Amino acid sequence: MNIKDIARLSGVGVSTVSRVLNNHPDVKDSTRKKVLQIVEESNYIPNSSARILKQNNTKNIGVLVKGMFNPFFSEMINTIGCMIDNAGYTMILKQSYIDKEKDIDVLKGFVKEKRLQGVICLGGNFLDMDESYIKSLEIPVVLTSPNNHNKQYTKGYSYISIDNKKASYEATEFLIKNGHENIVLMIADSYSEEGLNKDRLLGFKEALENYNIGYDDSKLLEGHYRSDISYRETLNLLKTNDKVTAIFATSDAMAIGCAKAIVDSKKIIGKDISLIGFDGMEISKFYNPPISTIKQPKEIMAINSVEILLNQIDSKIDCEYIVLDTELVIRESCRAINKE
Repeated sequence: MNIKDIARLSGVGVSTVSRVLNNHPDVKDSTRKKVLQIVEESNYIPNSSARILKQNNTKNIGVLVKGMFNPFFSEMINTIGCMIDNAGYTMILKQSYIDKEKDIDVLKGFVKEKRLQGVICLGGNFLDMDESYIKSLEIPVVLTSPNNHNKQYTKGYSYISIDNKKASYEATEFLIKNGHENIVLMIADSYSEEGLNKDRLLGFKEALENYNIGYDDSKLLEGHYRSDISYRETLNLLKTNDKVTAIFATSDAMAIGCAKAIVDSKKIIGKDISLIGFDGMEISKFYNPPISTIKQPKEIMAINSVEILLNQIDSKIDCEYIVLDTELVIRESCRAINKE
C-alpha cells in the first residue's frame, strides 16, 4: 500500500492525498475525512522520510520498555543493545508509560512507525495478545518479564520470565523458618488482577497460610517500583507498627527505599528489621549492609531475548516459552530471631 493506492481508493489525486497527510488547510472537509478513513482502513503509516517508506527491509529492532522507574530493565538494555549491534541491526528504544495508552496499542504503533523487523518488550501488560493481534504485527515479538500476558494464547510470540509465585514463596518461607511471623510485603501495587504483582502476592500469602500465620491488609504496602514511595510507606509503617520484624520488598529498588526508612527510624537493618529485595540488582550487593534478594537471571534473560528474536527473524526457530529459575541470595540484611 502506497500513496498512489490511497489516492486511487479515495478517488482523488496523489497531490490531494499528500496535502491531507501533511495537514494542509486547502482540502475540503469531506475529502479530508474520506482520505483519512482510507488511510486508517488500510493501516497506511505515513512517514516523514521517503527513503524509509520505500525501503521494504529495514535493519531496526525495537525494545519497548515499561515505565522509567524500574532500573532492573536498564541493567538488561546494555546487553541487548550490544547483541543487536553485533548482529548488524540498529536498536530503537521506546518507553511505554504507566498512565498513557495501553501497552498493546503502543507496541502496534511502534512497530509500524519504525518499520521494525522484530521487537523485545521488557515488562508491560499484554493481556489482549491473541492470534489476530499477532498477525496484524507481522513480525516476531518476545515478551521478557511482562507484568501480564494472555496465558490462554501463547502461540505467535515468545515469552521469557520466571516463576514469580514460587520465588516469592521461597523468600517468605525463608523468613518464617528464621523465626519471623510479623512480615510485611512491599509490592508494586495490589490492584492487578493478574500478572507478576499478583503472583508475588499469592506466593507470600501461600507461605503464610502453610505455616499457619494469618494475613490481613496491614501486612501489605505498595511501593510502585519506586524508592521514594517505598521509603515514605515504610516510614509510616514503622511509626505505627512496632511488631514488624521483617520486610519483603518485591523489587530491589523498593528495598532500597525500605532500607533508608529503617535507618531513619533509628532501627538497625538485619538486627531490628530483616529485609529481602527482589531482582538481584548490583546496588543491593553494595548497600550497607548488603541486602538479601531474589536474584533473577537478567543476563540470561537478555541474551535469550535477542537470540530468540534474531533466530525468528531468520525463520530458524518457532516461538519459545521459557521460565527460568531464580536464586535466593542471603546477605547481612537478614537474621534469625527466637520465636516468643
